[in-house]
Amino acid sequence: MTARKKLLGEWMGRLTKVAMSGPGPNAAVLAELKMLRDRVPQLTGALVASGDGLLIAHDLPAHIEPDGMAALSASHLALSYRLAATANGGGFHEVVVRGTEGHVVIYAAGWASLTVLAGSEVNVGRLHLESRPVARAIVDHLAAMTHKPGRDRVTHTHRKE
Repeated sequence: MTARKKLLGEWMGRLTKVAMSGPGPNAAVLAELKMLRDRVPQLTGALVASGDGLLIAHDLPAHIEPDGMAALSASHLALSYRLAATANGGGFHEVVVRGTEGHVVIYAAGWASLTVLAGSEVNVGRLHLESRPVARAIVDHLAAMTHKPGRDRVTHTHRKE
């Protein structure tokens, strides 16, 4: 590989990476996932993905590829939003997929999703009870991650002159 191609590859890598505001919010999201797993023993894994399928944080077993699961979660999230809007004209909150070996539940979390995996013996009511607040907390953590320090929200007012 020539030095020019190597330099071009490095520049392209820098241009395509998403800048994060530091390890804080991702670490906070990961801590939420681990605490959820501690509270629900039948939980086998969890992940947070952006609406376009980019992995934000995960606590998954080794046999599940995190980036692929994030992409699948985002696809299912998009379909669920569309289905809810078409059928009821409303928003989307969560979807439960029950398989022979367990459950996959996807919760809307702002511009992202929380996906939890649980065994077939899980109490789905308890899973919802524990996971819904985590999805709301993740919304707050992600908002903190995207908020730029020193930049205030702009409020538009209409004045009569």
